[in-house]
Amino acid sequence: MGVDKNGLIRDVRLPFGLSDDEAVAEALRREGLSRSSKAFVLRRSLDARRKEISEVFTIALSDIYSDFSYDFTEEYGKKKKVLITGFGPAGLFAAYLLAGYGFCPTVAERGKPVDERVKDVELFWKTGILDHESNVQFGEGGAGTFSDGKLTTRINDKRCRFVLNTFVGFGANKSILSAAKPHIGTDALRSVIKEMRNKIVSLGGEILYNTKLTDIDIENGRLSSVYLNGERKQYDALILATGNGADDTYKMLMKKSVAIENKPFSVGFRAEFLQSDINIAAYGKNADKYDLPPADFQFFTHLKEGTVYTFCMCPGGYVVNSSSDEERLVTNGMSYSGRNGSNANAAFLATVSASDPSEALFMRRKIERAAYSLHGGKAPATLVKNFTEGTVPTSFGHVLPTFLPGVELTAFDSIFPKNTLSMLRQGMKEFGKRFFYDPQGVLTAPETRTSAPMRIVRDDSFCAVGAYGLYPCGEGAGYAGGIMSSAVDGLRVAEKIIGIKSD
Repeated sequence: MGVDKNGLIRDVRLPFGLSDDEAVAEALRREGLSRSSKAFVLRRSLDARRKEISEVFTIALSDIYSDFSYDFTEEYGKKKKVLITGFGPAGLFAAYLLAGYGFCPTVAERGKPVDERVKDVELFWKTGILDHESNVQFGEGGAGTFSDGKLTTRINDKRCRFVLNTFVGFGANKSILSAAKPHIGTDALRSVIKEMRNKIVSLGGEILYNTKLTDIDIENGRLSSVYLNGERKQYDALILATGNGADDTYKMLMKKSVAIENKPFSVGFRAEFLQSDINIAAYGKNADKYDLPPADFQFFTHLKEGTVYTFCMCPGGYVVNSSSDEERLVTNGMSYSGRNGSNANAAFLATVSASDPSEALFMRRKIERAAYSLHGGKAPATLVKNFTEGTVPTSFGHVLPTFLPGVELTAFDSIFPKNTLSMLRQGMKEFGKRFFYDPQGVLTAPETRTSAPMRIVRDDSFCAVGAYGLYPCGEGAGYAGGIMSSAVDGLRVAEKIIGIKSD
C-alpha cells in the first residue's frame, strides 16, 4: 500500500461488508495516519477470486477528488440562443450546464415526459402497440432510461465525478460515488431525470416535448436555421444530441454539407442465463456464504474477422423490446435498482463495418426487419447449445425468456450475415470455455443499437465540419457509448458554447 503522490492509498484489501467509515479508519491505521475528516472512500470493488470474499478500497486523503465542479453564474448572460435536440444524458447535462450559466436553453425532445413515456413503453410491451415518438429509443431520458442506469465508463475524465455528484444531488444513492461498477437502476433513474429537468426549468430553461428536429439550413458553412415539426426557427447554436436510434436525423444530415465518416458498430443478440448460475460462476462456494450483490460478467475475444464481446450486462434483469419503427425488431437489457429478477442478461455482440454511412444504416435496418418478419413481432430466440451447433431447439429448458410480448424458437441464419453469424458462434464457444457454459441459456435477437453506426465529424470548436454552429454531441453523434460518457460529452460541448476553459 502506502500513500502515492496523488494522495491516495490504493489496494486496501479488507473483509467484505465494512462501512465506508470503517474502511477509512482501518486504512489510516495501517498507514500509521491519524483520522482525517477529509479522507473518504474513492473506490471500492469486490474481489471473489480467493477463498474468502474481500473488498479492495482506494482511499483519498483529501477532497480534491470530489470537488470538480462549475461556478454557476449568470455573468455570461444570454449571449447565444441555444437549442438542444434530444433529452438523453448528453442533452440533459448540456442543458443543465447552460442553464446554470444563464443561457436559458431550449430543449426539443421528440418524445414525451418520462412518466408518460413509461406508460407508452409498458403498453407496447404488453400489446405491441408502438408509439413512434415515445418508446425505448425516444423520449425524456433517452434510451438509457430503459436500461440498468449503468454509470461505468472507460473514459478517464474529471467530469465523471461531477456527473456522479450531480446524480446524487438529485436523488441517486450515494453508493454510486465509490462503487467500482456504479448503477442507478431504471426505476430510480427516472426520478433523478425529473428532478434535473425541474431544476433546468427553474433556471430559465425551456423543454418542448413532442417536438422533432425535421430539417436544418446551412449557408456559407454556418447553421442558419432549424425546423421543429416543420416550422422554421433561428438559433445561434444547435446541440445535436438525438441518440443513435434517430435514423431520420442521420438521413437528413447526409443530404447536407456536413462531414460524416464511417465508424465500426456492433450487432448481435441478448444472452440470458439464471442469475443464480452466474453468481456461482463468479463467486464459487461463496455464492451463498455472504450477502453478495448479484454477480455480473464481462467478456471479449479478438477473432481474425473482428471482436466479439459482451456489453450492458444486466444482473437480475429483463430483455426488453426496444423497437422504434414498425416492422423492425430491436432488443435491449434492463434492470431495476434492486436487480432482483431471476435472470441475468447481456448483449453478445460482434463488430461490423460498412463501406459508407448509408450502407451502415441499411445493414442495421435489414437485420431488424429480418428479425421482425420471422414471427410478426415476437422475437427470434434459440438456446446456446443449438446456436453453437446450428440446430433449432424444440423447447426451453430451465432458463425462461423475459422478452415481451414473447419469443419464438428459431434459427438466426436468416437474420445475420454469414460472417457475423460465424463470429458470434465462435465467440459464444469461447465464452463457454472461459467463464460460463449453460446449454439452455436463451439467446434473443437482434441487438443493434449499442453504438452509433457513424460519426458526425467535428472540429476543435466541437462544431460539425461544414456547419459552424451545429454541435454533434453524445452517443448518436459517435462520441460516446453509455450514460456516463454521453453526459460528459454534453458537458464538454456546453463548455465550448459558454466559453469555459476547463481542460
